[in-house]
Amino acid sequence: MNTDLLVIGGGMAGLSAALEAAQLGATVMLLEKQPELGGSSAMSGGCLAFAGTDLQSRCGVDDSDSLLFSDLREVGGFENDEALVRAYVDHQLDTYRWLCGNGVVFGKGIETSSGQSVPRVHSVDPADAIRQLAAACARTGKVTVHLNARAQRLLRDADGRFCGVLSMLNGQSREIHARRGVVLTSGGFCRNAEMVHRFAPQYDEAVFIGGEGNVGDGLRMAMEFGADLRDMAYIKGTYGKHPLDETNHHSCLAVYKGAIAVNQDGKRFVDESISYKLLGDAAIRQPYGATFQILDQRIMDSGDDSVRILDFQRRHQEGLFIEADSLAELARKIEVPEAVLQQTVDQYNTDVDAGQDSVFGRASLVHHHGRPCRIEQAPFYAYPSTAAVFGTYCGIRVTPKMEVVNVFDEALPGLFAAGEVVGGFHGAAYMTGTALGKATVFGRIAARSALKGEARHA
Repeated sequence: MNTDLLVIGGGMAGLSAALEAAQLGATVMLLEKQPELGGSSAMSGGCLAFAGTDLQSRCGVDDSDSLLFSDLREVGGFENDEALVRAYVDHQLDTYRWLCGNGVVFGKGIETSSGQSVPRVHSVDPADAIRQLAAACARTGKVTVHLNARAQRLLRDADGRFCGVLSMLNGQSREIHARRGVVLTSGGFCRNAEMVHRFAPQYDEAVFIGGEGNVGDGLRMAMEFGADLRDMAYIKGTYGKHPLDETNHHSCLAVYKGAIAVNQDGKRFVDESISYKLLGDAAIRQPYGATFQILDQRIMDSGDDSVRILDFQRRHQEGLFIEADSLAELARKIEVPEAVLQQTVDQYNTDVDAGQDSVFGRASLVHHHGRPCRIEQAPFYAYPSTAAVFGTYCGIRVTPKMEVVNVFDEALPGLFAAGEVVGGFHGAAYMTGTALGKATVFGRIAARSALKGEARHA
């Protein structure tokens, strides 16, 4: 079986790579080992981080490439690859417009979340976004999608160039050859407990949420040929997952609207404005990994039902928030010391009035955006919160052209990668919207880079 470009994985990154290549005139074969497209992308919160968009302009938000770049570098603790961050920033606005032009519908509002100095959460229905990209691929007439097709081993030609894959297709082992190369968009490995333990044993007992196929297939296939890895030390859980809620796969981030986070002793344990990956690290270190987000009615009313991580009302209707008319009653309900919780909130309110958090130095609602607010308007609410691993945010090292790089800093010819399988972009933490954002931005770059390379006959 022959094609121009072979894409392994049918989430946002794979579909973006396939569609970009097809629109440039190439034939594409996309392999997805699950029975349907989407993977973790379809299960996500549907947030993408873009700067300088028409949506931001309509909402009165002043954003820029330079601010996005500085935010990404800062939230990543400057551990991220500056060249990858620059590649994202340079292509993100065009990619936003490209998504709009291919049927992806963004919500009318815009919010601020983890790592953002200004509102830049552009929201989509993630499952619908996947459907729109798949439909756009189909309209080109150049993309062939194979479901239940698991890639097993990469293939190289006599010159050492990657030229295809050995795959299980229709129950048979088949070689698929690609003239322009192979793009790995196979996701992370949050469903592979052994691999998670190897790189992040502190999360052995964490909740893991992600596509069933996310077991590290692409990572292993690339590692066989010496692919280098990035950010493996920075696997982190995301804060805000209700420990008993098996219906909602997404975090609830009331802290970014003004809530505080307390542990079972009723005490704050962190600056709540930092990246929710760092919040996750802090939460997992608390007794039993159990914490609560504490908020009042004003904060409850400030939620946004168009953004899943800020949809407080729906979670309230589902009974996930614990409500009380006083802080003392709330403390009894969540079984923390009444006097301690009251003292914690009183101290926080005093610090808000003084303009300085004397305990953890919180100076904003989220990153550098928004001012902390008092928690004082009854009724009061608590949202039980732990850390959940939604994605691994690390993986194969690539160049800004999405070429896979080996441990000797050499590009592996004909092999490209994009999406969650890629490391080096996030660094030590994470900005909301950059997982789906990098999937589509980097998927497009990978396709263009592959098509610019030398074509080989299969």
